[in-house]
Amino acid sequence: MIADDIRQAVLKAVKTAFPEINLKPEDIELEHPTAQEHRDYSTNIALKLKTGHPREVAQKIVVQLQETTSLEASVAGPGFINFTLSPAALMEAAQKIEIAPIGKGKTVVIDYAAPNIARRFGVGHLRSTIIGQALYNIYQSLGYKVIGDNHLGDWGTQFGKLLYMINEKAKGDFTIDDLEKWYVEFHRQSTPQMEAAARFWFKRLEDGDKKARNLWKKCVDVSMEEFNRIFDLLGVKIDFAYGESFYEDKMPAVIMDAQKISKLSDGARVVEIPGIKIPLMLVKSDGATTYATRDLATLKFRKEQWNPDIMIYEVGVDQELHFRQVFAVARQLGYVKQGAILCHTRHGMYRWPSGRFRTREGNTPKLEGILQEAIARAAKLGSQEAAQAVGIGAIKYFDLKHGVQSDIVFDWEKMFELQGDSGPYLQYTFARAQSVLRKSKGKNQKAKITGELTNEELALLRYLYRFPEVVEAAARQYAPNLVCSYLFELAKRYNNFYNNCPILGNDLRLKLTATTADVLKNGLNLLGIEALERM
Repeated sequence: MIADDIRQAVLKAVKTAFPEINLKPEDIELEHPTAQEHRDYSTNIALKLKTGHPREVAQKIVVQLQETTSLEASVAGPGFINFTLSPAALMEAAQKIEIAPIGKGKTVVIDYAAPNIARRFGVGHLRSTIIGQALYNIYQSLGYKVIGDNHLGDWGTQFGKLLYMINEKAKGDFTIDDLEKWYVEFHRQSTPQMEAAARFWFKRLEDGDKKARNLWKKCVDVSMEEFNRIFDLLGVKIDFAYGESFYEDKMPAVIMDAQKISKLSDGARVVEIPGIKIPLMLVKSDGATTYATRDLATLKFRKEQWNPDIMIYEVGVDQELHFRQVFAVARQLGYVKQGAILCHTRHGMYRWPSGRFRTREGNTPKLEGILQEAIARAAKLGSQEAAQAVGIGAIKYFDLKHGVQSDIVFDWEKMFELQGDSGPYLQYTFARAQSVLRKSKGKNQKAKITGELTNEELALLRYLYRFPEVVEAAARQYAPNLVCSYLFELAKRYNNFYNNCPILGNDLRLKLTATTADVLKNGLNLLGIEALERM
């Protein structure tokens, strides 16, 4: 990438001008100036060196750059160094846009989707599924070995509540709608006696009681049928689905391992964690295990099975304390590879304009209904054949364009803006570029700059080469929205170019069109959105 070449050039210039300073390439931060259209990169290295007045330091670095490279560098403000790439350099970079395999030899485990058994797949789990899949695709494109695990919520005290209600209500077979209705009903009618009975049912389940196990298995089977239908509709396929129940026989080892760092408190076994006021509970006073016990067993299993360098938990912000506790204890127990990264992305929630969705109150919309509505809306736009790709793409992009930790107000109109920041707009732009290329019959492979470029041509060239940088940044920051923002800006620039520059018969412009189409397609694929040849 161009950025790597600039870093090496700056590093060499600093060492020549200030031999006493020891720098590494990663110490040199580069960014794209937003307020200066005719500057491609900027660095603040002169302000960070603290070896003299920053502007004078910057001038000395620029002198060295001018003597040893062809880079056009200048000093701005209090000591920033700006770089302007020549049209020839921009064109060369645009013709070899490649994502570097920086993750080769490293493993990433991504925990995502994780819907709860005995409930329909609600829109609340859409964020985890879509963001997790996008992160999976992004890391895979960077050369990492990526493992996706759908950590199904098929265990825990809520099953005591469900088993209690099934035992009270069921007259035979039951559906997922029955289960969800009974779950809501339990919380609306709950009494201390019902809560006690629910805890008793979960204890029976943990102890292997035959009736409890059979009822629980029926809950799982009914739910999996629902989940698989939704995953198929979303085009999502996750590598593994180790539910919480998978770790049932692995929890005793965790409790044993934790003996040295845990203690009894009011009959419960807990671990006190420096810097966190609330201790982590491993075993309740009634002997039942907790989410934390199962998540520690999960971390232990993942280390033994895959030994990952990075583990990403794409789980909602309401679990922040839980994962702070679990990660801290996992490191104490040696359940994490030395130097490995543990990340809880803490995604925000979907909201109605009036407030948050709440499953226990029964006001959470069913995801399947939303997806079908999106497909129907896409069909009304005139995309009959591509309705599913456009509708599902609109849902995915609307989610992903928001920052991971942002809450999202559900808005149908914004999802389908054909002239705005939406999935259909990006798909339309790609289809428009493909239409141009079909008409050109492929005559765009030997493009060269032969004259002065238009503003529209330069605007495209100044943006195309940045794609690999954006993908790397999205991985580092666990932020697919960076890819969305890049693709939207690229689409705007291409459409402005399309509207102002005749393309057919001009090799350079056809090459820009082909390169833009390739980048749009690759970017949409990273987001899990189909790039359509025609719309």
